[in-house]
Amino acid sequence: MILERNRDARIVAEFPREVVEIEHVWIPMPDGARLSARIWMPEDAERDPVPAILEYIPYRKRDGTRIWDDPRHRYWAGHGYACVRLDIRGTGESEGLIADEYAEREQDDAVEAIAWIARQAWCTGKVGMTGISWGGFNSLQVAARRPPALKAIVTHCSTDDRYADDVHFMGGCLLLDNFFWGSAFFMLMARPGDPLIQGEGWRQQWMERLENWEPVAATVWQRRQQRDAYWKHGSVCESYADIECAVYAVGGWNDGYSNAVPRLLANLSCPRKGLVGPWGHKYPHDAIPGPSIGFLQEGLRWWDHWLKGEDTGIMAEPRYRVWLDEPQTPRAVLPESKGRWVTEPDWPAPDIAGRTLHLNADGLGDEAAGERVLTHRSPETVGAGGGVWCPYGLGGSSPDLPVDQREDDAKSLCFDGAPLESRLEILGAPEVVLRLAIDKPQGMVVARLNDVAPDGASARVTYGMLNLSQRDDREHTEAMTPGEEVEVRVRLNDCAHAFPAGHRLRIALSTSYFPVAWTAPEPFALSLRTGASTLALPVRPPRDEDRPAADFPPPEMAPGPETTVVAPGEGSRRIERDAATGEQVTRLVEDGGVFRLEPIDLECADGGDAEFRIVDGDPLSARAAWRWWSRRRRGDWDVSVRVSMDVSVSKETYRIASDLEAFEHDRRVFARCWTHDVPRHHL
Repeated sequence: MILERNRDARIVAEFPREVVEIEHVWIPMPDGARLSARIWMPEDAERDPVPAILEYIPYRKRDGTRIWDDPRHRYWAGHGYACVRLDIRGTGESEGLIADEYAEREQDDAVEAIAWIARQAWCTGKVGMTGISWGGFNSLQVAARRPPALKAIVTHCSTDDRYADDVHFMGGCLLLDNFFWGSAFFMLMARPGDPLIQGEGWRQQWMERLENWEPVAATVWQRRQQRDAYWKHGSVCESYADIECAVYAVGGWNDGYSNAVPRLLANLSCPRKGLVGPWGHKYPHDAIPGPSIGFLQEGLRWWDHWLKGEDTGIMAEPRYRVWLDEPQTPRAVLPESKGRWVTEPDWPAPDIAGRTLHLNADGLGDEAAGERVLTHRSPETVGAGGGVWCPYGLGGSSPDLPVDQREDDAKSLCFDGAPLESRLEILGAPEVVLRLAIDKPQGMVVARLNDVAPDGASARVTYGMLNLSQRDDREHTEAMTPGEEVEVRVRLNDCAHAFPAGHRLRIALSTSYFPVAWTAPEPFALSLRTGASTLALPVRPPRDEDRPAADFPPPEMAPGPETTVVAPGEGSRRIERDAATGEQVTRLVEDGGVFRLEPIDLECADGGDAEFRIVDGDPLSARAAWRWWSRRRRGDWDVSVRVSMDVSVSKETYRIASDLEAFEHDRRVFARCWTHDVPRHHL
């Protein structure tokens, strides 16, 4: 947990309605289990009922998300809402067990909880749902279940497709974040509830959790290497028509989940809006890179329209609003982004024009030149400048963003355009079409679109990758025939970017991208037919309506809980290379430090570190290791959990070694180790 807040936000302490906070309420489920909720509402809500807003996640309302919950939920409660923060079954203080993310039981419980909320004397019977990441996912998933009381959702940093656009795979390639998140999830769900709520049975409940908990990254996720029924469950793209309530989809260009926003706008038939800022995996009112915006006010306009029936004007505004980036010096930590807000009345926008550039032997050109075959094999260390797949830690924890791409470009097959004669703006998803062959049955291709400044600095605008065994679709795999030329399409992530006059466009192709994605099972060379390969750009023409600044108000939020920093946190990303062996080692630290939550007299410590190793010339040298820890202390109550996950590869398998330990004070009360060898299936 990061204690840094947006220092530019205006803290609002007085509201139209006085707020009462209820620290703990049991919400009963039909099978007898009870879920633990924390509620903020106007103090007179039972006399003057209000609509409700539900946030439903597993990250411990008591201490894990308290610092973010108070400023948001108290703010909306002060403007006439009952805000309910509910822990998922088997997490925090909620009873029962959790077995995986986005389970059917999780959705069933949410439907029951919404019905319970709607029946309360303090509720008008209308409910909204919101959340970021997991809470954004299940807001969409629960909306597809159509509980009668659910009228609108706001989904932040989420996805409509759990296989194509989640932490596990990208273009059918296995992301290292599959295990980053898998190991963190393994630790987070192993923690106990608070005895002040769970009572004397807290320890028995903790032991039950530990004894039934498995490293699902190894036992489930890694065994589902193509898009099957498991990934389709919870992917609302399987039937967009199931969602009938109003949807506000929000993301950030520096987040791992921005692609879902334009897809939802294009495919949903319900009332909908979309917003994408320059942000990482953060709420817009407290986000980096800035500018953060007054999204709590924007959210209030949304809720007032859909839950109170007030005419706030929000649905008369353009459907899609995005931050159009301007180039700036690439940095791993970027406090502010250069650019401006632009709007689209609808999406897809009818006047986004496709422009095709050809990958010619001498660079990008408007016309195809003579065909020529270029052969390339990237060093396995390409990707060192790529940052992380999803920048979670922005705002104080770790330097997650991509840096200057020149080092990675030098190890890639690059195609540069001529310096631009005039400004070029793009909005949408670029796509490369490649005529290629490889000399082995398995391989991958990574495509980056970079903005190259006159001084040579290279900034990554967007990127995409493709497992060549999934070149036709994500549900079926077929090995490549060595030497046989095929045409493949690599869709790059959606983006919004302005290339100034004098800058160059660069397409950089590589056969590896570590430590963002795992390498192919053996070294391979890629042969590309230039003159027959293309880049399609979604060009956005300048518009008169862009001239006035379509800006948001500055951020507002309610006060957060009183906290005391006991020990500051640390975030770092360091890369080391051994000149003799060619080994590259990337080390990450994401230590949240130690702090006290004064309202509940609780000392909290959470953190982790990771190490990724690879040797140029040897894709099977790839190794990754994660360590996570969490500790809670109050008086004589002192509990902690430690987790490790180590992943190595052979040509045939992934080996995943997982350890879980639990402690009371310094006495170990639980320990278990797992080793799983998972076959590689065209991966």
